[in-house]
Amino acid sequence: MSKRIVVAAACLLLLVALSGCFPGGGRYTYDDRAGFFTGIWHGWIAPVSLIVGIFDNSVRIYETNNTGWWYDAGFYIAVIAGFGGVALSRRKKSEPTT
Repeated sequence: MSKRIVVAAACLLLLVALSGCFPGGGRYTYDDRAGFFTGIWHGWIAPVSLIVGIFDNSVRIYETNNTGWWYDAGFYIAVIAGFGGVALSRRKKSEPTT
């Protein structure tokens, strides 16, 4: 098998396995709230959650049953690190000197 097929199958399997970790699925309740590390995870998968949420109304980007400030801190750290990391890795085009 081709290496690309194996990688694509592994990514698909991982996505299906982790689909239970999307925010808003009913896993967290008022008594068992999402915490800091869950916020980090939800921040990392926010773009995927957005796309899946278009097709599944139970999936959200942000878990409403959370611990408050700590969940928010984890969520925003992951979102900023994810999208900020992309911006930092882009190379600036050098302008020709005249």
